[in-house]
Amino acid sequence: MMATTTPGGWRLLLLRGWLPVTLVALWWTLSAGSEALYFPPLQEILTTLVDEWILGPRWRSDLLPSLANFTIGFGTSVLLGTALGVLLGMSPVMRALFAPVLTFFRSLPSPALIPIVLGILGLGAGMNVSLIVLGAVWPILLNTIDGVRSVDTQLREMVRSYRLSRRQIITHVVLPSAGPQIFAGYRIGLQIAIILIVVSEMVGATHGLGYYVLESQQLFMITQTWVGTILLGIIGYLLTLIFLRIERRVLRWQIRMRQATGAS
Repeated sequence: MMATTTPGGWRLLLLRGWLPVTLVALWWTLSAGSEALYFPPLQEILTTLVDEWILGPRWRSDLLPSLANFTIGFGTSVLLGTALGVLLGMSPVMRALFAPVLTFFRSLPSPALIPIVLGILGLGAGMNVSLIVLGAVWPILLNTIDGVRSVDTQLREMVRSYRLSRRQIITHVVLPSAGPQIFAGYRIGLQIAIILIVVSEMVGATHGLGYYVLESQQLFMITQTWVGTILLGIIGYLLTLIFLRIERRVLRWQIRMRQATGAS
C-alpha cells in the first residue's frame, strides 16, 4: 500500500492559509465605506481591536481574567475527568454504581445550571470556573472510561502475569493505550470550555470577554460587538492550535506507528 505524505513547510502554510486570507480580503473590500448599522467596515473593527485590546487596557481588565478562568476550569476538568474516568473504567462495580448519576448529569445542558451555581457561589470567578468544569468534565470523563475499557484483554492478562503494581499498570499500560481516546475527550472538553467562558461571563461577571460582548450588544455598540466576536474566534483558534501541538507531542508514538503501518 502506498503511503500518503502530509504536505509540510510552505505548502502546508498555503493550504491552510489561502481561504482565511481570501475571506478577510473579500470582507475588507466589500465592507469598505459601509454605512450599514450592523455591518461596519472591517478596517474600523480592526482599528478598534488594536486600540482597545492590544494597545489599550482591555487585555488586562478583561482578557487575562477570562483566560485565567478558562485555564483553571479546563485544567480542573482534565484532572477530575481523567482520574474518575480511570477509576470507573477499571472497576465494573463502580461503573455500574455511578452509571445512573453520570447519565443524569451529562444530559443537563451547562447553561441550565447557571441559576443553581449562581445561587450557591454568587457572582465572581468561582461561579465562572465552576460552570466551565460542570460543562467540560463530562466528555473527558466518558471518553476516559471508554478508552480504559477498550484496553486489549490480552494486554491486561499479560500485565497481570508480570505482577505489576496498580500504579504501574495505570501509568505504563492503561493511560498509554487509552491515550488517543482520552485526548479526543480533551478536545471536545476544550471547545465546550471556550464556549462556557462567554456564557458564564454573560450572566455572572462584571468583566471578561463575555461581559464585553454582552455589554456592547446591549448598548448597540456594533463595532465592539464584532471586535469581541472576532477576538473570541482568534483565542479559540490559538488555544486549539496549542492543544494540537501538545497532543502530537504526547501521542507521537501513535503517529509513528501509523506512519510505519502505512509505509508497510
